[in-house]
Amino acid sequence: MPDPARPFGRVLTAMVTPFTEDGSVDLAGAQELAAHLVDRGAHDGLVVNGTTGESPTVSDAEQTTLLEAVLDAVGDRAVVVAGAGTNDTGHSIDKARAAERVGAHGLLVVTPYYNRPTQRGLLAHFGAVADATDLPVMLYDIPPRSQVPIAVDTLVRLAEHPRIVAVKDAKGNLNDVSWTLARTDLAYYSGDDVLNLALLAVGAVGVVSVVGHVVGPRLAELVAAVEAGDLVRARAVNDSLLPVYAGIMGGGQGAMMVKAALHALGLPAGPTRPPLVDATPEEVTQLRRDLVAGGIPL
Repeated sequence: MPDPARPFGRVLTAMVTPFTEDGSVDLAGAQELAAHLVDRGAHDGLVVNGTTGESPTVSDAEQTTLLEAVLDAVGDRAVVVAGAGTNDTGHSIDKARAAERVGAHGLLVVTPYYNRPTQRGLLAHFGAVADATDLPVMLYDIPPRSQVPIAVDTLVRLAEHPRIVAVKDAKGNLNDVSWTLARTDLAYYSGDDVLNLALLAVGAVGVVSVVGHVVGPRLAELVAAVEAGDLVRARAVNDSLLPVYAGIMGGGQGAMMVKAALHALGLPAGPTRPPLVDATPEEVTQLRRDLVAGGIPL
């Protein structure tokens, strides 16, 4: 049975969608990568079809097939969370139901982007998606992409829904996180790698990471150190990860740079889909320096 305090596990990665050189989804590569992350990368969960999975350019049919492939590969030993959020409530409901039909263990539902709903609109949107299936829901609060933050009072009301159980936070407002944790039983997950330690220190239970593709065991060590109250060890682990954070999240686009990192490690990734572009040779050179500085042998 899942731990109610951390319903999606401790260490999850927002998994890339591997593509072949002709741009089609590489299902075998996705299964290989998922198995690597779970069996050798210390992950107890994966998010499929999230932003790092380039979901805006992956069709609904492709997303369903990809989710099925990952579930077949690791669904018996890891929590597989399906990205289901869009800026259209009806479309989000359709995606949520499709994910439930193929066996997803939970849903990640992002704040609707571009159309800038009010807080009342967010309540209606998230509630409708949560009502549409029996799956537990992780809200994704990321105003740098959505423009609209989920207000604390809105989160308090959403926490009353029996299936809204967690938040992936990329808002960067530790005051809001602290108030929400004080007023709800929502499980918080860090959705911004550079703030992993800070969010864990104020009460987050885990991470949904991008850099986890290449440093999953050290993220597990970070979470364990904070949970044990060993902040000296936690700071040391976090400090060792700073070059990796900088290389993957600091200068370029996350999906682009983590695909370059996976390629350097000989793991499935493939190219990005437009409008994303692949890292340049110069960017790859700097990335490799950062990864080595962060203790990743290449």
